[in-house]
Amino acid sequence: MTTTDSAVTAVLDEVTGLVDTLRKSGPEAEERRWIPDENIELLDKAGVYRLAVPRRFGGLEAPVADQVRILGEIARADTATGWVSMIWVSSAWVPSLFPDKAQEEVYAGGAVRVSTGFTPSGTLTAAEDGSYTLSGSWKWLSGARGANWALLSALLVGPDGTPAPFAALVPFSELSIADDWHAAYGAGTGSSTATAENVSVPAHRVASLIEILGGTTGGRANTGATGRNYAFVPFFMAQGASAYIGIAKGAYELFLDRLPGRGITYTSWTDQSQSPVTQIQVAIAANKIAAAEALQDNWLRRLQEHADAGTGPSVEERAAARGTAAFAIQLAKEAVDELFEASGASVIMRDVPFQRYHRDIRGLALHALFAFNTNQEVHGRAILGLAPDTPFL
Repeated sequence: MTTTDSAVTAVLDEVTGLVDTLRKSGPEAEERRWIPDENIELLDKAGVYRLAVPRRFGGLEAPVADQVRILGEIARADTATGWVSMIWVSSAWVPSLFPDKAQEEVYAGGAVRVSTGFTPSGTLTAAEDGSYTLSGSWKWLSGARGANWALLSALLVGPDGTPAPFAALVPFSELSIADDWHAAYGAGTGSSTATAENVSVPAHRVASLIEILGGTTGGRANTGATGRNYAFVPFFMAQGASAYIGIAKGAYELFLDRLPGRGITYTSWTDQSQSPVTQIQVAIAANKIAAAEALQDNWLRRLQEHADAGTGPSVEERAAARGTAAFAIQLAKEAVDELFEASGASVIMRDVPFQRYHRDIRGLALHALFAFNTNQEVHGRAILGLAPDTPFL
């Protein structure tokens, strides 16, 4: 861990101490299609939802590498709680790109949980008083059932009649949430549909999505050697990868926990750990997880170097961040697949926690922003001197 901040270290210690409690909650989260309220309360008390909040509002403003370490620990403990916490913490950083008045509203409590819908499936209409009216629905909004604020992308028609994507910060109290999350993978994440019906949004809580992606909003730049001004998409990719790596670590631990006393049916092996095939499978999984962490650590270091210097990554570096994070995610998924193949038929039973880790990491790996082939294409285009062909850099 990179920090010398005792408050941030205390959060990690608290989270590590909660691993057993969070892990036991997995079946309940899957059954109710949402993480237990107790999990949220415990992590809130531990300070997790203060990690990305600026210090001037009572937050911890932790370096991204420290946030990643803590979020990975939560995912190691429980897949759904880890995923939702990653969404809330990474999204809670985004309001720091908005004007001060918006920050004062969002960060008023010192801790905040923000869910994000970046697909522009809503519309913004300018009102005569300078505010905007937001309408639309956003599907698969992870953490919607427990978030304080939503960051929602919508199309706003400009003076020339051309629609452009904007982002609006809206309290969840002004949205309706559908009970429509019925998924075989990531079932406990509560990724429900949120709907806005003619919700009034003040101008200071609306910003161009393109400007946010570029690190500038309302004419102000997210620059300067503050050590916390990160590039938007690389920051999100780093946070996202932490959940997958954490899930892989948890699955690895669960596999090893099941080994004592297990044989291999229809063979002479009465102790699976003595089987060379199992030994190879465990080593492959361990090394893939270690390789994923090494890739992630390398990019986190470069991201922090830019933040400390007050510079922004180049287009090539931004593309590399997407490719590197996605490759780390792929390695984490492959590690869990390797262990699944070594687990025997009994692993498919609901009372075996490993099967949930396997299902969840495979399902969550389909998330469009973290998809393997898409991100390798973006990275490869940059390597070959071609335009990345996406604004999400």
